[in-house]
Amino acid sequence: MKELFKKFSLDDNTIDFIGHAMALHREDSYLERPARETVDKINLYINSISRYGNTPYIYPMYGLGELPQAFARLSAVYGGTYMLHKPIEKVHYDNEGRVIGVESEGETAKCKMVVASPEYFPEKVKVAGQVVRCICFLDHPIPNCNENESVQLIIPQSEVNRQHDIYVCSISHAHNVSKEGIWIAIVSTTVETENPKEEIKPALALLGDIKEQFYSVDDILVPTNNPLEDGIFITTGYDATSHFETTMEDVMNVYKSLTGEELQFKKKDEKKDEKTEKN
Repeated sequence: MKELFKKFSLDDNTIDFIGHAMALHREDSYLERPARETVDKINLYINSISRYGNTPYIYPMYGLGELPQAFARLSAVYGGTYMLHKPIEKVHYDNEGRVIGVESEGETAKCKMVVASPEYFPEKVKVAGQVVRCICFLDHPIPNCNENESVQLIIPQSEVNRQHDIYVCSISHAHNVSKEGIWIAIVSTTVETENPKEEIKPALALLGDIKEQFYSVDDILVPTNNPLEDGIFITTGYDATSHFETTMEDVMNVYKSLTGEELQFKKKDEKKDEKTEKN
């Protein structure tokens, strides 16, 4: 990719914008990798803008809580059972160490596999880093952003002498996540020092007056087990990104491990149409 940028005589600022804001790379190792990977990411960004209007991003009304609700409705259609506030007391394994059931409140649900967040299996994960986040409440949109109701800012690491980018996501009453006149800004980055709060100061300085703010530092947990052996498919903990691309990649990887097939978003009839066109 570095050679492709050189071919078009792009300056460092343009390269940072394309690589981090459009292609959503989290650091600069992509410059030494095949250009096609980054070109595909840029095409995805451009195609998303043409589909959704003046932004490549979409966000669910009423917040991310709508995603599990949509899953619950779809689960009901296909005969699944969705339970809330159900404590996991014990995971049962057979003599070969493969999962056969999950016990809760004295009852055991038999199963052949389990898909779980890493917090449920501390003995099967390790810490791969930490993320510092700050949730901020504002009474105004982020300054110098055209008064937009929603904003995503990506500060490339080279701009602030860091190894990782800093992310800012701002949402508001327009998404039904806050009352009118209140904006919510979430600032996050990968922890690099012993003073995580200092690391996100460059982003906080862009927000203007902050009414309330709440900090947290969370571990990034990654699975260490072999799911094909024990039947436990563990997702990766959330990183610092605010655009959810890495989360989607994780979902697709888990799906492939579960089924042995790539996750397809196209309907069957659409696939048939493509084959017909090729023929």
